[in-house]
Amino acid sequence: MLEIGMKAPDFTLKDKTGNDFTLSSLLGKKVVLYFYPKDNTPGCTRQACAFAGAYKQFEEKGVEVIGISKDSVASHVKFAEKYNLPFILLSDPERVAIEAYGVWQEKKMCGKVSMGVVRTTFIIDENGNIEKIMPKVKPDTNAADILAEI
Repeated sequence: MLEIGMKAPDFTLKDKTGNDFTLSSLLGKKVVLYFYPKDNTPGCTRQACAFAGAYKQFEEKGVEVIGISKDSVASHVKFAEKYNLPFILLSDPERVAIEAYGVWQEKKMCGKVSMGVVRTTFIIDENGNIEKIMPKVKPDTNAADILAEI
């Protein structure tokens, strides 16, 4: 289980352009790393659009925003184009980062139990350490809550 103050697990995943992206390449910058269940679903779309709407404010504070889901690179391309998402989207179909960050969990919906990504956001400091963990965030307020935090 990850805790505040721990070194954030490093990973290399494909971004929405199909290029490799490594988290440790952002050492020296504060990072908002958010995990979400699926592209183009209502909650995930609202969350991504909220981050897109606040992206200029994150940039002004020198903060990089990264969204991660199990969706394919092709899905991320369509999602980013459709909603004009300016931040990094990473594809994690093998759940490398998803499991390293402990967000692959049992979920209950309509009485059905299944495994899936629990919407969680991490703030990682300039030294690569976990500064804050926000479990089960609300899609509509996640970006604003983080801006208030930093």
